[in-house]
Amino acid sequence: MTVGIVVFPGSNCDRDVRWALEGCVGLPTRFLWHEDRDLSGLDAVVIPGGFSYGDYLRCGAIARFAPVLESLREFAQAGGAVLGICNGFQVLTELGLLPGALTRNAKLHFLCEPTGLRVQPGLCRWLQGYAHDEQIVLPIAHGEGRYQCDPQQLAELEANGQVVLRYASNPNGSVGDVAGLTNATGNVLGLMPHPERACDPVTGGLDGHRLLASLKR
Repeated sequence: MTVGIVVFPGSNCDRDVRWALEGCVGLPTRFLWHEDRDLSGLDAVVIPGGFSYGDYLRCGAIARFAPVLESLREFAQAGGAVLGICNGFQVLTELGLLPGALTRNAKLHFLCEPTGLRVQPGLCRWLQGYAHDEQIVLPIAHGEGRYQCDPQQLAELEANGQVVLRYASNPNGSVGDVAGLTNATGNVLGLMPHPERACDPVTGGLDGHRLLASLKR
């Protein structure tokens, strides 16, 4: 199994994801420059955190037009496993692979801290290593992580089991305490917390390890 890691101008967590996947989980990776279109030979693709294209319009708004994401859309629609972390979650919403939008945190401050989460895996492929309602801790690092959608859409997401990660103590004002969403078929996951920073017992705990290791199941 090989995992592709998308690299935009402005990505800053691509090497963190590679370190976690190769060094902690034991899966080979391949960097995908934003102009690449070839996803052949890949079993999963990760869009890492950072500031794609500098986030000069809004987070993920320019990245959605990257050639690599044209191929990623087809990859996801064919059932390929896709993970968007932080800026990657923002990109997935801009691309339309996940609903809603990520906006400025409620108090307009950048947040960087360990955060308690409640996991409700449902059909999400990436979360099958966790128990229903399991409590975990992952670090967040974002200024625009406040999830927004209209009440009817939120009710539909909850009814479909697509809200798979919730904040135990909402740090950014996200509606419904949403920290992570999956698509209807469970192969695409977007989340604001950083699982790649919780794959080592010394530096950040191991609560993120099972998420990335789910690819080996």
